Amino acid sequence: MTKPELFNKKSKEFLQEKLKKEAFDRITCSFYKYVKIDFPEMVRDELYFEWNKLNILGRVYIANEGINAQISIPKFNWNNFVINLNKHNEFKNMPLKMAIENENNSFLKLIVRVKPQIVADGLTYEEYNLSNIGTHLSAEEFNKYLDKEGTIVVDVRNQYESEIGHFKGAICPDVDTFKESLPIIKDLLSGHEDDKILLYCTGGIRCEKTSAYLKHNNFKDVNQLQGGIISYAHQVKTKNIESKFRGKNFVFDNRMSERISDEVISNCHQCEKPADTHTNCKNQACHILFIQCDKCCEKFLGCCSDDCKKISILPIEEQHVLRKE
Repeated sequence: MTKPELFNKKSKEFLQEKLKKEAFDRITCSFYKYVKIDFPEMVRDELYFEWNKLNILGRVYIANEGINAQISIPKFNWNNFVINLNKHNEFKNMPLKMAIENENNSFLKLIVRVKPQIVADGLTYEEYNLSNIGTHLSAEEFNKYLDKEGTIVVDVRNQYESEIGHFKGAICPDVDTFKESLPIIKDLLSGHEDDKILLYCTGGIRCEKTSAYLKHNNFKDVNQLQGGIISYAHQVKTKNIESKFRGKNFVFDNRMSERISDEVISNCHQCEKPADTHTNCKNQACHILFIQCDKCCEKFLGCCSDDCKKISILPIEEQHVLRKE
């Protein structure tokens, strides 16, 4: 019996062409769960084999502490996916967060990896207790407390995420990683241990660790937006609630963001005109993430500078030589 392949060997170009030819719609969703997984390598292999058969694409991290997934599922396989997920005892009745804007190109391939943690936080197990986390708030409850004097709102995401969208009046730490943010958030909140604190992030996973960390450090009234910005946006639509989120929600797939409100609160990093579209520099040796407006994209061919533009139009063989140098 031939052993099933447990990782993708196809080129990016092949996968892009394959995705273009798909004649069906996909559903993009995300989910996480902190749950004890004794044999993450075995679970990893099972999920890859099962989900690859269902033509699921995306990025999945598994650790002893749980699972964190962002995936794209063929619409006709949605029920099969839910049945499959529920077959795994650790993942039964998983809360699934559907994307606000479903596009078929959110992912190119399926990646399932075993990690030390499902979100790298830099903490030791003595610094938090996941059985003692903040109070989960619905969109309506979150809005109610936002309007109350003395409430402190903290964005638990990175600076490049909050730059294009955040809640009104939120503290947005100037950090590039979640690991950096935790001690900074604790310091920023020093002296407010008795105040009402509201935390939010993309889908809720970073708030779980942050709220546990803050409660461990004697912050008493810690609250978190249940399901994150993704769930908040759905509740705003379905329950006709006022949206207090401004701009876009950054997402970690090929779409880069989902629009939550019509406001554009950030600027092009090149011309400084209003813009909120992230891109990676087309010079693959650079590949820096930055915000670029349509005019600058045309002018610089999707690159962050004239130097990168010059390199990006060279024959690929010459680019390879420059990268080696």
